[in-house]
Amino acid sequence: MTDTGTSGSNRSGAKTGAAGGIWFLGFIGALVYYIHIHSGTFWLVILAFLKSLVWPAFVVYHVLQLH
Repeated sequence: MTDTGTSGSNRSGAKTGAAGGIWFLGFIGALVYYIHIHSGTFWLVILAFLKSLVWPAFVVYHVLQLH
C-alpha cells in the first residue's frame, strides 16, 4: 500500500497556533482590565468576563471604520 498523504490527520490548525496564543494573551489582559474596572459584585465580574470575550470584535469594527 502506498501513502497518498490523506491519512486522516488535519494539520491546518497548526498554521493558526500563534494567532490563538496572541488572542489568549489579549483575553487575559482584557479580563484583568475589566475586572479592575467592574470589581464589586458577582454580576459585575460576570459582565467583565463577557466584555473580555467580545472585545476583539469591537477593535476590528473600529479599525475598519477608520479606513
